[in-house]
Amino acid sequence: MAQSNTMPFLQHLGELRGHLIRSIIAIVIGATIAGINSDIFFDEIIFGPTKKDFITFRIFNQLGNFFGYGNIFKNNTDIPIQNLEIMGQFNLYFITSAIAGFILAFPYIIWEIWRFITPALTEAEKKISAIFILSTCFLFFIGICFGYFLVAPLAINFGSVFTVSNVIQNNYTINSYSSTLIQTVVAMGITFLFPVLTYFLTRLDLISPNFFKEYRKHAFVVILIVAAIITPSDLLSMFAAAIPLLLLYEFSIFISYLTKKFSN
Repeated sequence: MAQSNTMPFLQHLGELRGHLIRSIIAIVIGATIAGINSDIFFDEIIFGPTKKDFITFRIFNQLGNFFGYGNIFKNNTDIPIQNLEIMGQFNLYFITSAIAGFILAFPYIIWEIWRFITPALTEAEKKISAIFILSTCFLFFIGICFGYFLVAPLAINFGSVFTVSNVIQNNYTINSYSSTLIQTVVAMGITFLFPVLTYFLTRLDLISPNFFKEYRKHAFVVILIVAAIITPSDLLSMFAAAIPLLLLYEFSIFISYLTKKFSN
């Protein structure tokens, strides 16, 4: 009798290990793709926000000129980045390639997660697998793009132009720059998955639409704190991160309502 109770658990762990191994392999493949294309990956993507003609700066300047305010971003030169450690560039290469591998492999990872939890789902829930995978990937990549094209450039630009004295010369290391970029972009991608988390918590009867409505004021404070953590920089970038999070919170109320309605 003890063996029959143990086997299902061991089989469960074996299946989980298989999903994890395949997900790790997918991340390695994605990291290899990013590493092989290092010229494009680093020059155009990782260090894109350091360039004065980065697409975000150009769009904001065009809008500023259109409305008569002139250039909003006034950087006339690219932001210089320097390396102060012997293995600094190698560490940057390894870490950013690994994170890029995770981002590229994210759809496959979600598919593996869905395959793992499928046996515990109802037939109705199994039928929405495509919707779940597509919506999860959509929210994640929207968050990644929002962080990369808006929040990160605002934070990086503010840090490069803010001065307390002309005596101080700003010199930025690759560790400081990459940590700011990665923290902002990845954190925005993850926080944009909040509606997905809401679905599962509602499905488990841990939260409800009334819960969201009751604690809306508290959530506003929490969202501002999260936005400040994501963007340890200026108020502009913090509010740029907070606004979509507030919208996601309201959208999560709708998701929770639909989940309750169709699960009953």
